[in-house]
Amino acid sequence: MTTTEGTSHSITEIAALVQPDRVHRAVYTDPDIFEIELRRLWGTAWIYVGHESQIPSTGDYTTSEIARQPVILVRHSDGSARVLFNRCAHKGAEVVTERSGNAKYFYCNYHGWTYRTDGTLANLPLRKGYEGTCFSMTDPQFSLQPVPRVESYRGFVFASLAASGPELRSFLGPSLEAFDDMCDRSPEGEVEVMGTCARTIQHSNWKFFMENQLDVIHAGIVHLSSAQAARKVAAEHFEKGAKQPFGLVMLQAQVAPDPDSFWEKLLSNNFRYGHSNFLGYQPSRGDDPVTLEYEEQLRKKVGKEKAEKFLSRNFHHTVVYPCLSVQSSFQQLRVVKPLAVDRTLMEIWHFRLKGVSKAFTARNLTYANIVNTPGTIISCDDYETWWRCHEGLKSQGGDWVSIHRNAGGDLIDGDIVRSRVGSSEVFQRNQYAAWQAYMTEEV
Repeated sequence: MTTTEGTSHSITEIAALVQPDRVHRAVYTDPDIFEIELRRLWGTAWIYVGHESQIPSTGDYTTSEIARQPVILVRHSDGSARVLFNRCAHKGAEVVTERSGNAKYFYCNYHGWTYRTDGTLANLPLRKGYEGTCFSMTDPQFSLQPVPRVESYRGFVFASLAASGPELRSFLGPSLEAFDDMCDRSPEGEVEVMGTCARTIQHSNWKFFMENQLDVIHAGIVHLSSAQAARKVAAEHFEKGAKQPFGLVMLQAQVAPDPDSFWEKLLSNNFRYGHSNFLGYQPSRGDDPVTLEYEEQLRKKVGKEKAEKFLSRNFHHTVVYPCLSVQSSFQQLRVVKPLAVDRTLMEIWHFRLKGVSKAFTARNLTYANIVNTPGTIISCDDYETWWRCHEGLKSQGGDWVSIHRNAGGDLIDGDIVRSRVGSSEVFQRNQYAAWQAYMTEEV
């Protein structure tokens, strides 16, 4: 029986945890399975580590994690973005503890080993003590080690702990359009990170978040009370047909599942490696003066035809498996980082379209502030629900989680599987097919 490193789980046993229309609860709750995920999935896939606008100048850095391993994203003197393991080559201490900053050298506060921004060793105290040993200042083993692969697409930097595998563009495939959609909306064709991010720790497995992103059925059930409150406010303060604030319109969009609901018309496209997207329901375009001024600005910059193409794209979410949810029309990323089988760190980053007014940027922040930031009632609904799911799956009430909805009823279009209705669980089946491939080394 072939087993995975450090566990009693065989490849065959792991493969059997995912079936075409159901998933075993161990996928969410087994600590051994989680540790294997870190090596085989998170340690193989391309993982988002930051945006180049966070490191505009030589020596600028920001820290992140890949599969719980601390890394540094830094701008080297040759202009390249480097990703280094945040581990001193001497005694293993984390060299950088700040979230971001600027440094000509990285200095370890334990024994003073000092590194350049490409990771090479620059200096250390009492160097004479190493004479006559196998130590060498130029030996790569005494450097901050580089992460094996680093690539950037339109400023979004990804890294992989695996020495080989698909190139980033091949890995992202059609989900590249999410990053194009975000950047193309800028008159300058670029975006930049706005300040820092919001961070939350969810007491549930990371996969609940990924599953939830294209799940239209939950919206009108989990978020029903939020929608009811918004409708009550609208009825009390606005005449029928009157223009309402953007945020109030967003909250009222959470409606109960119904065969005739607009949710059923929001079809998903599902790609290799577990990625997916689906159509938007929130109004990314508006008729307010701020939006109209922005759209005219874009037309003047790129031409009417291109501007219309860019503005007509409408994705609610694009999921880049396993680490990202991209809401490109509102310039937002949610970054998932697994900490333990039942603990997940999420970072919410917002981006500014370069060249647009402050007023238009503020408009785009509305979605994050109303729906996705940690203090919103929508996010709190989700966090509690995922916690309930995780707690429930610890019980002996059943071994399997259903992903049956519309199984066998979706459209296979070459390498893309398209849903025929918005409520299909095809995107979850697509994620777990990718999970199974990673975990059995078939990617």
